Amino acid sequence: MKLFRFCFILCTILGLTVAVQAEEGDPISTETMIIDVPTADALDRYQASFLTRVYEHGTVMESIDFGVYPRINIGVSLAIHQWIGTSTSVKVLDPDFQAKWKLFDGNLYLPAIAIGYDGRRYGYGYNDDHVYSSRSKHYMDNRKGGYVTLTREIFTPGLSLTGGMNISDFEWDEVYWFTGLYYKILPQVTALAEWDNLRNIRDSRLNLGARFYLHPSLALDAAFRRIGRGDENERILQLRYVTTF
Repeated sequence: MKLFRFCFILCTILGLTVAVQAEEGDPISTETMIIDVPTADALDRYQASFLTRVYEHGTVMESIDFGVYPRINIGVSLAIHQWIGTSTSVKVLDPDFQAKWKLFDGNLYLPAIAIGYDGRRYGYGYNDDHVYSSRSKHYMDNRKGGYVTLTREIFTPGLSLTGGMNISDFEWDEVYWFTGLYYKILPQVTALAEWDNLRNIRDSRLNLGARFYLHPSLALDAAFRRIGRGDENERILQLRYVTTF
C-alpha cells in the first residue's frame, strides 16, 4: 500500500504538470463516463477506449470499449487483485462486460439518452458487513447492471449534468439512482463529481475527482470514492487512451 500511495501522489503531480502544457481544445471529445457513472455519450464507430484503473488493495482493472456500430459500444473488463504491492495472494478476477446504446442525441429542450449494461464490480474481498478479508469472495460495490442515463449541458458551456437509474443483476425490486456533474474548468482540466448507488444514504457513494488531458488522446483521472465513509474511503487513478481501429 505504500507503493500505491507513492504512485498516487507521483501521478497526480505529473498530471498537473503535463496538463498545463497540453494542447488546447477538446482532446477527448466524448466523455462516456464520469468516474463510475455512465453518461449518455458513446464512442464513435471505429473508436476504441482503453481504461486502466488502479485502486484499493493494489488492484488493477483494464477496460476496453469499442464503437462497433454508430451509437453502439461494447467492451470487456478484467481485474487483477493485489497485483501492486508485496502480496503473494495475487488473484485474477472474473472478467466483466459492458455495452451502451445511445438512443437520442438530445436537442435544445431534451437531454441525450442512452441505455446500457455495466458488469464491473469493485472492492473484492469484503464481507456483507463491508469488512475487508483476503478470504472473502464478495464485492463491496456490486455491478451497475442494466441502466438508463440522460446527459445535458446546463447553465454554462462546459458544465454537463447526468442522471439515471440502474438495476443491478436485474433484481427489479431493487432500483438504484445516480447523478453526476462534470465541468471543464480549463481546456486541460475537467472537475468530476457524482452521487452513485442512490437507494439509501448508507449504501450511496459520493465520488469526487479531476480529469487531466495529457495529450489529445490521453487523459489521467485522480479521484476519491466513498467520501465520508471512514475506512471505506478510497483513492483511485485512471488512465484513458482513445484511438481508432
